[in-house]
Amino acid sequence: VQLQASGGGLVQSGGSLRLSCVASGFTFDNYAIGWFRQVPGKEREAVSCIESYNNDTNYADSVKGRFTISRDNARRTLYLQMSSLKPEDTAVYYCNVELQRNFWGQGTLVTVSS
Repeated sequence: VQLQASGGGLVQSGGSLRLSCVASGFTFDNYAIGWFRQVPGKEREAVSCIESYNNDTNYADSVKGRFTISRDNARRTLYLQMSSLKPEDTAVYYCNVELQRNFWGQGTLVTVSS
């Protein structure tokens, strides 16, 4: 199983970024998949996830209305469109899928300057 995240970078407060996560090694269509983030010294926290069978989505309260998760099963890719970014969104963002255990991508750093 591999999860390759990309799209992070430096952006000013109020700006936007789109993260991507390309998956391989499992049947992508069959599994819920999501995004987490982590700030050094703090616990990793769930940001958003999307179901496999009906594309239902969930969001952390801190990102509702600003972030949109989506998936393209044909491309085996997960996305996170982030808008109205705030300095507190600064973190390493990881994609995650739970199979027989949790699998994590390598992370992509998002830095939001004030």
